[in-house]
Amino acid sequence: MTWSVGGVIVAESEQIMKPVVAIVGRANVGKSTLFNRLIGAPLAIVEDLPGTTRDRVFADTSWEGCEVALVDTGGLETRPGSSLIQKVKDQVEAAIAEADVIVFLVDVRDGVIAADQEIAQRLRVCKKPVVLVANKADNATLESQVADFYQLGLGTPLAVSAHHIRGMDNLLSRVASLLPQTTPGAVDSEGPKLAIVGRPNVGKSMLLNSIVGGERAIVDQVPGTTRDAVDTVFQHGGQELLLIDTAGVRRRGRVGAGVEYYSLIRALRAINRCDVALLVADATEFITAQDVHIAGYIKQACKGMVLVVNKWDLVSGQPKEGYAEQIEQRLKFISHAPALYVSAKLGWGVDDVIPKALGVWQERQKQLPASVIDGLIRDAVMAHAPPRKGHKRLQVLRAYQAGINPPSFAFLVNDPTLVHFSYQRYLENRLRQTFGFSGTSLKLLFKKASSKRRQRAGGKGA
Repeated sequence: MTWSVGGVIVAESEQIMKPVVAIVGRANVGKSTLFNRLIGAPLAIVEDLPGTTRDRVFADTSWEGCEVALVDTGGLETRPGSSLIQKVKDQVEAAIAEADVIVFLVDVRDGVIAADQEIAQRLRVCKKPVVLVANKADNATLESQVADFYQLGLGTPLAVSAHHIRGMDNLLSRVASLLPQTTPGAVDSEGPKLAIVGRPNVGKSMLLNSIVGGERAIVDQVPGTTRDAVDTVFQHGGQELLLIDTAGVRRRGRVGAGVEYYSLIRALRAINRCDVALLVADATEFITAQDVHIAGYIKQACKGMVLVVNKWDLVSGQPKEGYAEQIEQRLKFISHAPALYVSAKLGWGVDDVIPKALGVWQERQKQLPASVIDGLIRDAVMAHAPPRKGHKRLQVLRAYQAGINPPSFAFLVNDPTLVHFSYQRYLENRLRQTFGFSGTSLKLLFKKASSKRRQRAGGKGA
């Protein structure tokens, strides 16, 4: 479906997304341990991001050849005066809404307790695949107690020990068998893909409307009024763009306490698909922990980013310097991202958003000669010696650009385990200082050089 709004050609398209696997359960059953185990060395290793202020809640990984987004929902916490039933419902409703497969984690040592029964009651009617997993089955005696969880009515419970890596293969096989096939849909635009992401009620829909020049998405002051991402294809300066709006179209209904969690998963899905993410922040709240969290995932996914500080009209009397200091302090791990100060409501600065995002997209298309990259890295290594571990020192034998969008650089080294994250950051900074790459994350790949190449380099430390 296509139409024109203010001379702008607009269209909708369906989206193709990675399946989401959510780990749910009450506190202290081992969800974070299981999460870390499932994205650990046997699977796809996910980079730790310096500068983020909270633990990850999601990460990309691969199970039996299928790319998935794994989500840790956090534990159910009981505090004086809180409602246990409501907290259970909020967590489970959030997981059900966005997950394709749900891993329900319980503690075999505790047996079946009331909180587990509350979660199971909702999961039994959710019409989503559920894998019941009894954790902390560290030995055969504890494993024999798993049968107690049949009473939850969620099928055969799997016995695992995330800490001791017991039962992981069975869990992965069970989940992989339940993953949906790739949803067929319209092919994405071949042009740049831009995602509008951010916390609820920061003005994402209003920004989209202001960009395309019309009431494209319904705007409401109630946070979290929308549940679906909607794609907008339009022409900008003769170039076709795809805008992925995580605010989407409003659906009436109660907005529950799980809305912050909804927004995180919608952001995850959109970021996975885009080239450049427009992270919308609320100028009246500075940079929040969730802003930092989403920015961390943008970096982890190696995407481009433009920080769009919205509602600037409400704080326009304040100097930008103070806000810039907050950005530098809170988002120092993604300091290459440009920031724009706008008011989507009044149209201030909105005309700069797409050009800035396209500039970042262009940076992601840079292709540099291998000889130029290799020469720069050789100079960088001469200026700052690589780290050593014991008597063994890292040797960088060759460097070249391995790809674009994201800009990827391969380093042939004597031993990839010698690469410290601080030296990796040093090499990335040298690439940025020389070639720019403003606004985009870089992917640095360290590979073990062939024995013949190591011998030519002298063989020392190989």
